[in-house]
Amino acid sequence: MSDLSLPATNVVAAELSTVRDFIRYAVSRFNRAGLVHGHGAVTAYDEAAFIVLETLKLPVDQLEPYFDAKLIPAERLALAEIIHSRVTTRKPAAYLTKRTYIQGVPFYVDDRVIVPRSFIGELLFGELFGGEQDFTLVDDVTDVEKVLDLCTGSGCLAILAASIFPLADVDAVDLSPDALEVAKINVADHGLEERVKLFHGDLFKPLKGKKYDLIISNPPYVDKEAMDNLPPEYQAEPRMALVGGDDDGMAIVHRILKEAPKYLNPEGGLLVEVGTGRAALEETYPDAEFLWLETEHSFGEVFWITREQLLEL
Repeated sequence: MSDLSLPATNVVAAELSTVRDFIRYAVSRFNRAGLVHGHGAVTAYDEAAFIVLETLKLPVDQLEPYFDAKLIPAERLALAEIIHSRVTTRKPAAYLTKRTYIQGVPFYVDDRVIVPRSFIGELLFGELFGGEQDFTLVDDVTDVEKVLDLCTGSGCLAILAASIFPLADVDAVDLSPDALEVAKINVADHGLEERVKLFHGDLFKPLKGKKYDLIISNPPYVDKEAMDNLPPEYQAEPRMALVGGDDDGMAIVHRILKEAPKYLNPEGGLLVEVGTGRAALEETYPDAEFLWLETEHSFGEVFWITREQLLEL
């Protein structure tokens, strides 16, 4: 059977009966279709488990208790349909379920924003911020009173920052009005309307006179050629949220580096994700004191630099 002649969803729903059945079926379909997994899941199995559990409104981190649970007809049909949609549309699973998670925290998403997957989320929850290790970027999280999230998209990093820095007010900026509508949903869902403020504009432009202890950003950094060669799952995301301009995709990052010192308090710092842009940045700023940080699945894709170091660029 080719992937262009998938079985009808009502047939699938009639033949399969348990969570285990649907996960097995989804993995087979995803593998046969050659789907790309990189929007919160890195394997066909992980994505199959996510899409099944999320559709059934079950905890996405508790598969085992439900593996052999028998499903009612409406649940089976819903699973058959969303698996069919994932294969035929090639849209990320998060767009189909309207849900994604960062560090276990749920967020609403749709195709007005990229699917959140920044390494900055892991770093915020790690020992670098208020940890007990010898080296930290922020010793005491209660000392941080003002945070800025540039290119906020869905608002996820701004919301995570509000949880990590309990006394901080967080400003979040995006150029896309559509993205800010999604961010507004997430801010409300997390009850943070009083602490997370959304701004429409181009980077720092709507923030005149403001100063921050910490600026974080996961800006567009994909170059145009790479964007054109990305698989359909990534092509489904808003292009303006991915493409960073210039030949190397670093145009927006250059602007952030240039303008950030004016918006940072004296002891403040800048945390930015740049994907594969490390070499390009180090070539442009050979004397810069970028501190390249490591996460579980990356090294050298996120940098930290202080205001004092930025002034020397």
